[in-house]
Amino acid sequence: MSISITALVRQFSYNGVAFADPGPAFLPEDVRDLYSAQYPELTTASVDGPEFAGDVATYKFVRAAGAKGSYA
Repeated sequence: MSISITALVRQFSYNGVAFADPGPAFLPEDVRDLYSAQYPELTTASVDGPEFAGDVATYKFVRAAGAKGSYA
């Protein structure tokens, strides 16, 4: 039996939209910050994961829940 080494592939998603991995030098929080320019709601999103399936690690950006407006 031989041991093989495979690269781990990262996937990122938010609300059904898949994002390309900008590279292994980026932490998942850095990826979120990078895409927050296009999706402003990501600025307050949390990062869930990774969930592993084979050689794929999937991270999900989850929008923070909360009420909008004042608590008058």
